[in-house]
Amino acid sequence: MELGAHIKEHRANLGLSQDDLAERIYVSRQTISNWETGRTYPDVQSLLLLSTVFGATVDSLIKGDVEEMEKVMDDAVKKFNMLGVVMGVSMLAFFALVVWAAFQWSWGWGEHMAPTVVFICIALLVLLIATWHAEKLKKEHDLITYREVLAYSKGEPVDRDTVQGRRERAMKPWVRGVRTSAQILAGAAVGAAIGYGIGWLADML
Repeated sequence: MELGAHIKEHRANLGLSQDDLAERIYVSRQTISNWETGRTYPDVQSLLLLSTVFGATVDSLIKGDVEEMEKVMDDAVKKFNMLGVVMGVSMLAFFALVVWAAFQWSWGWGEHMAPTVVFICIALLVLLIATWHAEKLKKEHDLITYREVLAYSKGEPVDRDTVQGRRERAMKPWVRGVRTSAQILAGAAVGAAIGYGIGWLADML
């Protein structure tokens, strides 16, 4: 993979550390390391920024790696799309099952809730696993906001220098984890309230 060697060579010629280069093109130091070792490839926007910093053409940077880059990026896009579908379906299933469980409870069908609870746990487990894989893939390609992921999946330039992007990158990983957990719990609470409310209304009629 010649691109990684080209990036490392140009960076060394300019006397830049990985942190210095990362700061100039709005990515993380780990992303630069991944590019130089051939683990991942830069997207279109990053290539343009690299060419500006290095004073080189994009063609000279990617020479010899075009086909491999296309394959890697296509694979990443397919993974993002697949994980998006899995996350969407499991999220809807989780919400619908919580609504149904609350409805069962409000109607006094508590003894019949065991299968529903099992399916809720399965849907939640699938959602968490898919989310973990998506976050891992986002980290590999230095994507953090939904807009960045969407642009990458469409093969468009990824603008990482946005207010939201800078804010998200400054946030600690555990804080994002807590936020995601809170969102899941909030969704469950809303689903439970809807299910209980439907049961209450049905009982009133």
